[in-house]
Amino acid sequence: MPETASTTRAPAALLPSLAPLLREWLPRQRWFAGKGRPVTGFSLVSATELLPLDGTGPGLLHLLVRVEQPDHTARPAPDCYQLLLGVRTAVPPRLGPAMIGRVRQGPLAGRAVYEGLCDPRLADLLLERLRTPGSLGPLRFEGTADLPAALAPRLLDREQSNSSLVYGDAYILKIFRRIGPGANPDLELPLALTGAGCRRVPAPVAWFETGEGPQASTLGVLQPYLRGSRDGWRLALEALAAGREFTAEAHALGRATAEVHTALAAALPTRSLRGAGTSELVAAMVERLETAAQAVPALVPYVPGLRKVFEAAAGPDVPAGGWRAQRVHGDLHLGQTLCTADGAWSVIDFEGEPAQPLAERCRPHPPVRDVAGMLRSFDYAARTHQPWNAAWAARCRDAYCAGYAEASGTDPRSEPALLRAYETDKAVYEVVYEARHRPDWLPVPMAAIQRLSGRS
Repeated sequence: MPETASTTRAPAALLPSLAPLLREWLPRQRWFAGKGRPVTGFSLVSATELLPLDGTGPGLLHLLVRVEQPDHTARPAPDCYQLLLGVRTAVPPRLGPAMIGRVRQGPLAGRAVYEGLCDPRLADLLLERLRTPGSLGPLRFEGTADLPAALAPRLLDREQSNSSLVYGDAYILKIFRRIGPGANPDLELPLALTGAGCRRVPAPVAWFETGEGPQASTLGVLQPYLRGSRDGWRLALEALAAGREFTAEAHALGRATAEVHTALAAALPTRSLRGAGTSELVAAMVERLETAAQAVPALVPYVPGLRKVFEAAAGPDVPAGGWRAQRVHGDLHLGQTLCTADGAWSVIDFEGEPAQPLAERCRPHPPVRDVAGMLRSFDYAARTHQPWNAAWAARCRDAYCAGYAEASGTDPRSEPALLRAYETDKAVYEVVYEARHRPDWLPVPMAAIQRLSGRS
């Protein structure tokens, strides 16, 4: 994040006065990436009054704050987070659950601070800023279309790595919480897809950012809200519960994925992975495996077999021209797809795996990386049903690949070593995630680890 000038009064005293409250509140947020490590300090990147903090009425304070934590990895800098804080002399009961605390000293002494996105009046202000493109201090608001006024906002309450506001069931504003330098893929890729004529993604209509040039950081993106649509994960679970097949939906999802990949390859540069590039890909997978085995000892017995799976991706099956690499979704699964009432599928959330650095999320990969993510998702869905329905998952996987092949002309199953390597890499990621966040789900990826390692 570039350093910028603060646009609030008494900026030097602001963050120290908020620090005691943020130290307690931040680690409890779903989107906070530093769970399990103590917060040792804060540094202010920028502070902007989106709504002046005068009088007794609510004010809205936009902060970009670096959070310092002990870290033994190779992170170049502390994580930077975007905060939108409401400020009032008194918080009404309806906003009680959003309360962060009361400031004891500094420029906000005596005032209550709360999660501003929970306040409809403050959430409406964000849409107003996007309706009138321009700059406010270090923040810059951009748009591609005229937006209507007076759309009632509501904050989505589902857990996710960012925060989302829906305005009048017409638009959805995703507000990124963990901020890094450069355009967020969730803005960059939908803009590229829209420019290429792909209709599988809701086109961004407005966004806001900070910084200049290639280092400008995306802070939020407004897109059409697909009212009445349902995500693929929920639809798959309903099919399982009713004893229905999901192959028609899986086939259509395969076609949608292929259309997205084809459009991305046409709109953005591609490359070939060969020689050193293939070795680097495999080495990164092996490194993630070894790191994961240190964090989750249950992986240790499977490491030799999994390493062979990765090494096979650089074996004799590599095409003469190398593996074709391009920009991909990066975190594709059933929950990242939406189906409208008429059966049309859209792909959403192009941010990639939030835990990865932005540069890594923007790296070109063979398209089968996304295919592998969806195949793992079918497996996850099937294992939520008792008894475990392995045949249901297998039929979905085949239908998805067949749909992909019809739309792209290339069957993902024609690259078995690479597809297996990416599916294994995804399963390793899932093991670490479940061990940290949902231990009860750990048997799901561990079953895949057993199968993929050849120890079934």
